[in-house]
Amino acid sequence: MGFDESVLICDKVDPILNKILTDNGLAVTYDPEITPEQILEKISNFNIVIVRSRTKITKEMIDKADNCKIIGRVGVGLDNIDLDAAKAKDIRVINAVEGAMNAVAELVIGLMFTLARNVKVGDMGIRNNEWPKNEMLGTELKGKYLGIIGMGNIGKRLGRLARALNMNIIGFDVMPIDEEFAKEVGLMKADLDTLLSSSDYVSIHVPLIDSTYHLIDAKKMSLMKKTARIINTSRGGVVDEDALYDAIKNGNLGGAALDVFEKEPAPGHKLSELSNVILTPHAGAQTKEAQSLAANVIAEKIVQILRGVI
Repeated sequence: MGFDESVLICDKVDPILNKILTDNGLAVTYDPEITPEQILEKISNFNIVIVRSRTKITKEMIDKADNCKIIGRVGVGLDNIDLDAAKAKDIRVINAVEGAMNAVAELVIGLMFTLARNVKVGDMGIRNNEWPKNEMLGTELKGKYLGIIGMGNIGKRLGRLARALNMNIIGFDVMPIDEEFAKEVGLMKADLDTLLSSSDYVSIHVPLIDSTYHLIDAKKMSLMKKTARIINTSRGGVVDEDALYDAIKNGNLGGAALDVFEKEPAPGHKLSELSNVILTPHAGAQTKEAQSLAANVIAEKIVQILRGVI
């Protein structure tokens, strides 16, 4: 059974998305460089709009989307889509949580290793014609306490990977934590303050909403060990970046790794001044496998919605 809906894809996505949709009879317009002004001009012509993280779907756009039924995000977070405006217009918003789960968790593990072993110092030293072996005295992850804030799909995957490294797992979530999972990894449940004061590494996996904006601020950082490191691969606004800069610069935190920033893109961010900080450009889901899986998930969800299955 084919469909005659029209689809606008606004960002670069894996080709599998286009293939699945066109195979099901949808008319796809692929325009990964489309501007906000062009979206405003064209959005009324489409029944389905798909984005990644580059494009923001604003209330102004949604107000003009008179024929739109579905907005799809080939990724996890939905903060680049005005959800209230979409709900008011009865437009269904979907994402692909499944796609990024493993990729983000693996990036967190990689960032922890990079911080623990001072990889950045060694790499930069050799590039500068130095041999900084003595400055690379690091620590092992085995036996360290990893605090995971947000025990959803990504938090659980990270917990399993960290447990395989013989780390101790502390978990916090505003929602009940899966008891079977907690037993599987030996997870210790804790309130947020206890997690922060007890952890050697803190990894954040929560959405950016009013209650999580600057969730980790100067007061929360003051609870942490001076050797502790913060890893944020969720959303930039969850961490107060100015407070983080001050805490690390003043020796009150051991370091940080950020893949997300309050304002993106963030080239030349002031945290780059600090040698014990690792910065990556919102690349948590930037693997071939994750991009293919996320595109596949969104395409299949769209087809299932149009069939009335979900």
